[in-house]
Amino acid sequence: MAGSGTAEAELGGATAWWVWALATTFVVYLFSFQTGYAIVNPSVQQEVGLTAIQVGTIAAVYTWVFAIFQFFGGALLDRLGSRKVLPASIALVTLGAFVFANAQSYGTLLLSQFVLAIGSCTGFVGAGYVGGQWFGMARFSFMFGLVQFVAALTSAFTQNLIDFSLRHLGWRELFNGVGVFGIGLFVLGALFIRNPRPVEGAGLAEGIGGFFVSVVKGMAQVARIPHVWIASINGASLFGAMLSLGVVWAPKLLMVHGIEQSTANLGASMLWLGLAVGSPVATIWSDRVRRRKLPILAGTVVQLACLLALLYVPSIGTGLGMTLCFLFGFANAVHMLAFSTAADVVEPSQIGTSAAIVNGIMFILGGVLIARPGVLGSRALERGVEAGTLELAQYAGRPLVIALVVALALALYMKETYPKARE
Repeated sequence: MAGSGTAEAELGGATAWWVWALATTFVVYLFSFQTGYAIVNPSVQQEVGLTAIQVGTIAAVYTWVFAIFQFFGGALLDRLGSRKVLPASIALVTLGAFVFANAQSYGTLLLSQFVLAIGSCTGFVGAGYVGGQWFGMARFSFMFGLVQFVAALTSAFTQNLIDFSLRHLGWRELFNGVGVFGIGLFVLGALFIRNPRPVEGAGLAEGIGGFFVSVVKGMAQVARIPHVWIASINGASLFGAMLSLGVVWAPKLLMVHGIEQSTANLGASMLWLGLAVGSPVATIWSDRVRRRKLPILAGTVVQLACLLALLYVPSIGTGLGMTLCFLFGFANAVHMLAFSTAADVVEPSQIGTSAAIVNGIMFILGGVLIARPGVLGSRALERGVEAGTLELAQYAGRPLVIALVVALALALYMKETYPKARE
């Protein structure tokens, strides 16, 4: 199809790295916005006059909308190519940043998350798609893992950069600046992002209705496999706990232990740094021991132990708090193996669909786990639990503990799926 790549281009060369870098920068851009919400939400809450429930709901709406629309992101890329899809996505995220920065009400903040989520739904999968197209499918997994590493690592540093910037700028000025950066990224994307060769097929020639029907049919075939659901719920429970802590609740939890806000924000960034370091370790370990189940089990146990320490050990101190956050993020990297174990049990042509189902369920449950601590915390306050105490944190943290217990039970029940052909 013309427009998505009109001539053959060299794979793996300078152009390939440039296009991949632009697509990965988009992932970093949208990830940084999402994780940055953990830093700015106290300022947003105070200025706009939000409740704790509304703070959690704003983050959850992004997660839920993203989960729904990302099911179709890969199919759009397959049919239209990166040139038509990714610049449009960058434009939507940039628009969402401006809406967020200038919001004066709870409703406008929700609208900003809706726009951001629609634009973001092709970000991560789009960078993986670009890696496969420009570097060949033999290097697809490596390039996709590289995207995850870069995104998680930059998320850790971006939280600290946002925290530093807020000492000199208001959150509105900061995110208007983020929007200006998005305009520049959109221009570069529109000029340079493309496929190395023309996209085969007729795009959406079957019509919008036919496109959605074909996607739903493919998902239904994969959804009939019980192990896909076990892997999805296991991964969603792990990733949802990470998302809840990394986007909203970790700084608040660390502050309960007497850690001042700026240091607590730094501690929360250790979650993402741990995830970045753990991401290659989890996949390499799985391949070395030729097992999916063992790494998932071990990682889940470590996460549960870290969370219980943060919730039930009084006065943990700054050093231990940061260490526990890093270890939680490092161990959380095993949630990536949910994609691997689901892919093990489907046909090669269904791997993309299995990944979409796993990722969608991850973000749906992630939205629930972002919102529920705020709901339970508010109920505890109504019952007379004192604000800012470890007891309140224990009430609010129950959904995360339950999620990790569920993940542990599923990991124990899960069958081993590592392909025998690789042994």
